[in-house]
Parts: sequence; C-alpha cells; structure tokens
Amino acid sequence: MREVEIVVSQHHGLEGLGTLWRELEAQVPQLSFFRSWSWVGCLAEERFPDPVVLQAHRGGVLVGLALFNRRRGRLCLGESGDGLLDAPFVEHNGPLTLGTAGLDGALLRAAAAMRGTRRLVLSGIPAALLAETPGIALRVQERLAPYVRLDEVRAAGGDPLALLSANARYQIRRSARHYGRPVLRRAETEAEALAMLEELIARHQRSWQARGKPGAFADPFQRRFHAALLRRAMPRDEIDLLRVEGDRGCVGLLYNFRLRGRISAYQSGLDIEGAGPHGKPGLTCHAMAIARAVAASETVYDFLGGADRYKLTLAQHAEPLFWAETVRRHSLLGLALRLRNLAHRHAPAQSSRGSSPSGEGPGPD
Repeated sequence: MREVEIVVSQHHGLEGLGTLWRELEAQVPQLSFFRSWSWVGCLAEERFPDPVVLQAHRGGVLVGLALFNRRRGRLCLGESGDGLLDAPFVEHNGPLTLGTAGLDGALLRAAAAMRGTRRLVLSGIPAALLAETPGIALRVQERLAPYVRLDEVRAAGGDPLALLSANARYQIRRSARHYGRPVLRRAETEAEALAMLEELIARHQRSWQARGKPGAFADPFQRRFHAALLRRAMPRDEIDLLRVEGDRGCVGLLYNFRLRGRISAYQSGLDIEGAGPHGKPGLTCHAMAIARAVAASETVYDFLGGADRYKLTLAQHAEPLFWAETVRRHSLLGLALRLRNLAHRHAPAQSSRGSSPSGEGPGPD
C-alpha cells in the first residue's frame, strides 16, 4: 500500500463528489447497489450534514473513495449516525474501491486516525471488511443474508422450485392454485413505479400495524427518500417495482434493486388478509421474481439481511453481514475493552457462554 496516497477532505458540497463517484463506480466490476451513487448520493446533502471524504490515489489515478459523516466523535460509513436519516437500511456497505488488496482497510485506518475520531460505525459490511477494520470492537452484530445463485437454477432447468424441498414446492404450487394463475408485471415508467411504490407502502404499513408495529415507512422521511431514490435509479434501470396479481386480485408487490446482475430484494407489500390458509403471498411473489431474474440472465437474487423463514425456504446460500462499532486500541475505552476481553479469555469455559461477540480488534490497527 506504500504506492497509494490517501487524502482526507471535508466536502460541504457533494455534487462534485457525485461526478467522481460515478466515474469510479463505472470501473468497479462487482458493485453493490448500496455502494453506487444512486443510493449513496440520494438526498446526500441532507443525510451527510458533516461529510468527510477519503480519496485514494495511485500514481495520480483515483482508485478509492469513502464517504463518512461525522457525528459526536463518530465517523459513520455511508450513513449519517442519525437514526431517522439512517432508517433506509444499508447493506453490503463499504468504501468504493477498484479491488486493490488492503485498500479498504487503508481507507478505514485513515478515517480512524483522523483527529477527533473516537469511534468508527460500520453498518451492513461483509466479513472481509470487518477483518480489515482497525481498533477494538465495542459491539458487533451479525445477520445472515440468504441468496440464490441463479446459474444453479438455470443448470436445474430454469425452474426456481427445482432446488427447493418437496414441502416448499408443494406450498408454492398450492399457493399458485389458491390465487389462480398469478402473473407478474414490472413497472416500466416512472409514473407506474411511483404508483406501485405507493401501493406497496400502503399494504406494508397495513400489515405491520395490524401486528402492533410501526412498519418500515412510518416516518415521512422514508417515503421521501425512496421516492427520490426511484427517480434517480429508474432512468438507470436499477429499480424493479413488481406487482403480482391473480384471479383474487393483488397478491403482493416487491421493491427490488438491480445492478450488475444482482437483484436485491429490499421491501414488499403483501396481501396478508386475502391469503387464507393456503395462500403464501411472499413465497409466491419471490418465486415469480426469481423466475423472471433467471430468464433475464441475472446472476444473484439476494434477500438481504435477516434469516426470515421465507428467505431460508427459497435460498440455498447465505452470507454474513455485520454491524460494528470500534474504538481506538489505546483510548481509555479501548484499554477497558482489552482488559475485559483478556479476562474473558482466561475465564473458565462455562462462564463465557452467551457472552457478546466483541473481541480484540476485528482487524489490525
């Protein structure tokens, strides 16, 4: 990494950053939608009130970017650090880099070394990035993200049900009979997509509020963010708003992201009331969306974080994602954590069961 120069700058106007970001992301072969400027730059001036931008150059050529927001001594990667503004959940998060070994870690170390930085907050990052994160883990939470490799479905004849258990196949086929030959339609215009998004939100909220929970779109900011995101990403063909309808009416709607062959199943609004004992609206809608992705030569159908039952039914693989907060090793809190971890390592095995998953550094300083 000696040939790479990392420059830390504080940008209070993010339009210029968007141009740099788009130029760099065009060169990244495997790009998460959550690392694209469509997502990162959506309402950026509002979501990043105190932004810190790290640029990595090799030989004068830009090879890496990372956008943080500073909040009360924390640097938050790709987030604001404000619960309301971060309600649009980020996953597969990380710096935007061309894949040079060690570059992601170098960017994180540069961020952690900045004056005034007491903690790094990293949400929805892969295991490889956690391993490169400097400092001591104050907290680490893990969520599995189940996914389907669509080439495996094509190898099995193109039928998503072919890879499932006999019980899952039976339930999905029975559900299709219940709804009466359901068909899937994708929004092809911005107006159609916005209308589907509104219907999805209404169904999602009704379902969650019936269970005594606020739902993902309870706050107006969520609705405003996703309407703005749709307008940004729809012209780039990065959004799939899908509606499944059968003889009994609407089965459900899916709100998916699509980039570089990867479908990310972000949110849904399902007809729970009309499901009855045999209707499985979630399984039905996602099975049809997977079949559509197979036919469109996509590569992965990613259910994102959360080991929900329907995800595990349809997916054959899973990747761990992590939500972590780290502190400097030589800070007072870092020293206390190291002493605690040292005590845990020397404690009898019985006393360590059930302890929280924090440890001395997820990675090097």
